[in-house]
Amino acid sequence: MKDLSLAKQILGINIIRDRSKKLLWLSQEQYIEKVLRRFSMHKSKPVSVPLVGHFKLNKKQSLTSRGEQMKNVPYSFAVGSLMYVMICTRPGIAYVV
Repeated sequence: MKDLSLAKQILGINIIRDRSKKLLWLSQEQYIEKVLRRFSMHKSKPVSVPLVGHFKLNKKQSLTSRGEQMKNVPYSFAVGSLMYVMICTRPGIAYVV
């Protein structure tokens, strides 16, 4: 066995420690950037809250009404990628996913 010092990354998750403040951060920034590029969303603007409380869905927003736009998005791969991020480091997106 060989000691490779403190872990900095595992399974694409960056590990950042601040021992003086006793804090630990887990980040998947590189993975999220890769997913955004894969689904051509890398130029979209970020929002602080994924979904506001008064947000209502309607039939015009469904996949069938936006068929041409969604035709090139492999839906199950997009949802699966979001679920991986949700489970590992971003539980706040669970409602949206």
